[in-house]
Amino acid sequence: MILTWNDVAEKFQKYFGQPPAWIVRAPGRVNLIGEHTDYNEGFVLPLAIDRAIWIALRPRQDRTVAVYSVDFQQQKEFSLEGLRACQDGWLEYLKGVAWVLQEEGFRLTGWEGVLVGDVPQAAGLSSSAALEMATARAFAAVSEIAWDPVRMALLGQRAENRWVGVQCGIMDQLVSAAGQAGHALLIDCRSLHTEPVPLPAGTAVVVLDTGTRRGLVDSAYNERRGQCERAAKAMGVRALRDVSVEQLEAAASRLDPLTFRRARHVVTENARTLEAAEAMRQGDKHRLGQLMNASHQSLRDDYEVSSDALNRMVELARSHPACYGARMTGAGFGGCAVALVDQAGADDFVRTVGPAYQQATGHQPALYVCQATQGAEARTGCQIG
Repeated sequence: MILTWNDVAEKFQKYFGQPPAWIVRAPGRVNLIGEHTDYNEGFVLPLAIDRAIWIALRPRQDRTVAVYSVDFQQQKEFSLEGLRACQDGWLEYLKGVAWVLQEEGFRLTGWEGVLVGDVPQAAGLSSSAALEMATARAFAAVSEIAWDPVRMALLGQRAENRWVGVQCGIMDQLVSAAGQAGHALLIDCRSLHTEPVPLPAGTAVVVLDTGTRRGLVDSAYNERRGQCERAAKAMGVRALRDVSVEQLEAAASRLDPLTFRRARHVVTENARTLEAAEAMRQGDKHRLGQLMNASHQSLRDDYEVSSDALNRMVELARSHPACYGARMTGAGFGGCAVALVDQAGADDFVRTVGPAYQQATGHQPALYVCQATQGAEARTGCQIG
């Protein structure tokens, strides 16, 4: 079930016995195209999805943050004084955001609230970034901090890097903070310039969770990143973002075959991402689908981060007549694929592809027809209802 503002207000009312002062939401995301390009200072094209992390809250007079998680059925709290990391599960994301906001010089107000989400966890849809941006939006609301999406995304990334200890890029936090309804967000991961790009009319985006979870992703991620850095150094550039397809082909003799293939994925993926944005501006859903298909082939063969489950899901998705294109999305080795489908055929797509995949693999999938939604937002209690 997709949550609504009223649903979240009712959960606060049930727990605290009165309406909330504020409700905030921050969406999860799926990346249409542009995979493993972010740490090469390249381009990505994600969209904020209509599944989010929500917090209904009211300010406190002291400097305590107290939160009840509906999903975990846990009440936890912390003081804004003397923050310390202590591996306290989901609460660490809230503490990390509080720490980084105070490090930036913001004077924070304590609050208490109810936390609930409908972003599937561990599915590659960035529930952690959504939690960070929802927390930042909550502090901004009660502490009267102006909402700057790019700055807050950078602070959320710093909290995840330095407090939680996950070395993520900027894409997840930025699209959760700055997404636009009906659009994907073309992000330049070097300049952080963003441009909303409309989804082609009459299409839907379907997230296809394979029911498998990523294995060996940390070591593989670090290995791929190192290979990209060596390729950039061999070519005398700051990052592979600065290399064209023609330049890479000309430099093939200077790279070992494996490093060349890794670099070829990144360089061609950057080109595909920019071409995909142009196809979307033109409303060319067929070309966008072709580029998504080519992206999967490159991730599978050159970057080698797909899996049997992802490949099978993508094959089955493409075999459905409503599908324009499909690819794995996220770090790889499991998790989710994404498909662009004809909106009129989306329900049949879900009814057909899910069972076919389960029969073929034995894994229980989950398929979500998604809409592109607004980034993190806040409403006062009196705006709800």
